[in-house]
Amino acid sequence: MTVEFCRATLPNELVVLGEVDPEAHTAAIGFFVKTGARDEEPALMGVSHFLEHMMFKGSQTRTAADIDREFDSIGADHNAFTTSEMTAFWAHLLPEHLPRAAEILADILRPAIRAQDFDDEKKVILEEIAMYEDQPFWVLYEQTMEAFYQGSRLSHRVLGTRQTVDAMRQDQMAAYFRRRYSSDNITVALAGRLDFDAICRELQRHTSTWQRIGAARSYPPLSYTQQEVSISSAKVSRDYTIMAAPAPAIAEEDRYAAAILAQILGGAEGSRFYWALVETGLAEEAQAQYEGHDGVGLFLLFATCSPGDADEVHKVMMQQIRRLPETLSADDLVRVRSKIATGATLQGEVPAGRMHRLGRLWTSTGEYRSLDAELQRINAVTLNDLRELYCRYPFRPLVTGHLRPE
Repeated sequence: MTVEFCRATLPNELVVLGEVDPEAHTAAIGFFVKTGARDEEPALMGVSHFLEHMMFKGSQTRTAADIDREFDSIGADHNAFTTSEMTAFWAHLLPEHLPRAAEILADILRPAIRAQDFDDEKKVILEEIAMYEDQPFWVLYEQTMEAFYQGSRLSHRVLGTRQTVDAMRQDQMAAYFRRRYSSDNITVALAGRLDFDAICRELQRHTSTWQRIGAARSYPPLSYTQQEVSISSAKVSRDYTIMAAPAPAIAEEDRYAAAILAQILGGAEGSRFYWALVETGLAEEAQAQYEGHDGVGLFLLFATCSPGDADEVHKVMMQQIRRLPETLSADDLVRVRSKIATGATLQGEVPAGRMHRLGRLWTSTGEYRSLDAELQRINAVTLNDLRELYCRYPFRPLVTGHLRPE
């Protein structure tokens, strides 16, 4: 696979990245905005996600129906997402329709934010919040993260709360948009069969009025404290446990070892948690995962079991954590390294996967690393790397959350 990396910075400092593959049958484009829940004022928690919805309600030149019809007319698979640290809008389609997709996406990223649309969509967001409130794991996850990142905006809920969304005003959203959706805070990622220079010219034409304002993210120091979160609910019949511990940030080279170590401890199958808890029937689910973020990272460990087995499950999880460095083997490393490399390669076989990887990595780290270089870095991780990482980040839970039946 011959893929050429291209990069351009437009006069308004909009960054455009591309992985051009002449042999691909499709093309993908995504606008990645470096803004999310962690960039919101507490009173506006949820505004990034709400604003994502408003992009599809119409611009000054398009209605919501126009947007849907035009994406359908070019056969685009399109969507958007919001996380704690970025918001993205993307399309995957045939190469000949890429210029049109670029124009549509650029247009909707300057939304009208009409009063009636705002009021109507607020009801949708509140319904979405209510839906997630019925999911036990999500309820426990949000409260555990609030405790883990206590005092930091990293604790913000992506959807916001009923109170913050209900109280949000149209003018507040418009002001947030002006502060965060500046040209110098957005990256356009492209992948597949495309003419990079031609698309850059199209983007420059469609975004020429976008202003650069020096939008920036703050990184206040974090202060962790060990604590427990306990929730009782009449809606559940199982016991849910979540543990959160510090881990490397996404920009650190240790992220590769962190991902591998988490998989060895609690990957879906074949991991320490799987054999000790799931295969034995003690827990229905038991996993560990690494989450790397901008400037911070965490290990997330979770399990679901019957209430009567909860204490034993927690005991076994802690035993497996303590024993992890002494039980690491070459077979563990080869197995998990291969699994991660396979996943990365499968994602990289389609332009949409490469576009997402390119946009996410650049928005989080400001760097480019080819898929081949990424695979080389994954395969370079050694057992000694894993043990050294464990010494620095020993999966020691700082916050443990429990959700139990009343």
